[in-house]
Amino acid sequence: MISAETVITFATPVFFALIGVELLVAKLRGQRAYRSNDAVTSIGLGVISQLVGVFLKVLTVGVYAWCVEHVALFALPADAWWVWVSGLLLYDFLYYWLHRMGHEVNILWAAHVVHHQSEDYNLSTALRQTATGGLLGWLFYLPMALLGYPVSVFVAVALIDLLYQFWVHTEQVGKLGWFDRVFCSPSNHRAHHAVNDRYLDRNYGGILILWDRLFGSFVEEDDNDRPIYGTRAPLRSFNPLWANLEVYWATWQEARRATRWRDKLQIWFRPPGWRPADVAARFPKPAFDLARERFDPPLTRRRAVYGLAQFALLLGMTTHFLGLATQARLGVLLGYAVVIALSLTVLGAWWEGRRGAVWLEAARVVALAVVPVLLGRWFGLDGAPVRLAFALVFGTSALALAWVTRGADSPSGTGAMAMGGARAAASK
Repeated sequence: MISAETVITFATPVFFALIGVELLVAKLRGQRAYRSNDAVTSIGLGVISQLVGVFLKVLTVGVYAWCVEHVALFALPADAWWVWVSGLLLYDFLYYWLHRMGHEVNILWAAHVVHHQSEDYNLSTALRQTATGGLLGWLFYLPMALLGYPVSVFVAVALIDLLYQFWVHTEQVGKLGWFDRVFCSPSNHRAHHAVNDRYLDRNYGGILILWDRLFGSFVEEDDNDRPIYGTRAPLRSFNPLWANLEVYWATWQEARRATRWRDKLQIWFRPPGWRPADVAARFPKPAFDLARERFDPPLTRRRAVYGLAQFALLLGMTTHFLGLATQARLGVLLGYAVVIALSLTVLGAWWEGRRGAVWLEAARVVALAVVPVLLGRWFGLDGAPVRLAFALVFGTSALALAWVTRGADSPSGTGAMAMGGARAAASK
């Protein structure tokens, strides 16, 4: 059976090709659909999700496989067409409820929030995935295991459902008539990502929007009330680790401040935004402002180009990591994942223009140039060519870093190079 990592690796060039098409279409229409800082953060969060997913397979697939083998009510054939069709429909139905509960239960929202944090809406947003969703999400798919759907069918339909949802994350496709009434479409999913009152917490369907129509959670996109994207508690950061942890941390702080033990527990299972009365009284929060200016720290064009180049190198390292996922030792994979995740975090500070980001980036590129030379190897790669390649690439990066931080050039204005802002956004 082809692994999910292999499918994602081969699908990635297609994703980027479609992003290029979206950029071109937006440009021809006189629109600026992307910002470098936001798009890189979204894709970087997808990278971290893939890294963590390698280690969470014991939950996301392992428990499922055990249930199929030991407690399944039936032994469904993996070569029957009706098993695949019914499996996809059942998976999409269960995904609807996982997705819905991800908006209605705080501990599940803490994982799902990552996908909604972007204040832009484009195909890079589709790649913005949580790293912690696998901790509890697997529970929702156990009915498929109990019915006896083979692991190969489960993994395949899960990938189909996920890959389908990529294309609906765009503003470049308008309403599609009858298609919008049956399937999750760009119009339907734009409404799902919006924080306007009329759209909030609606349209959870993955492939079919019929589930929303059946269970009363459907809303149609209104041309007179254009969607504003983000969350109602804005992240205001390009740090991918903080993006994954912010709601967990905020909920922990609220639980710690609560005086009643019942509140300390129920805050995790209440809807997002619920607060114990005593905490709300002692720590009031400002009202949500739909017109709030989006997070977009200024960054010079030179620094934006450097950030994009370093991110491209990290994507190459991620591809290598996913190729090792089925053969390397756990310690090797864990070390490699930490290196990539910390590198993305440093780049997050770079995009934010934080004080000290230059020194962190200098330490990162020097370490990546020197360590492989000293050790003579790099996570599954050995020999002189490896030492030479890392010394050359990251040694050059260190020189480039010195150049881009010397003097000043004109600011890009939107934290973007060829990518610019969509429209002002607020958040959930």
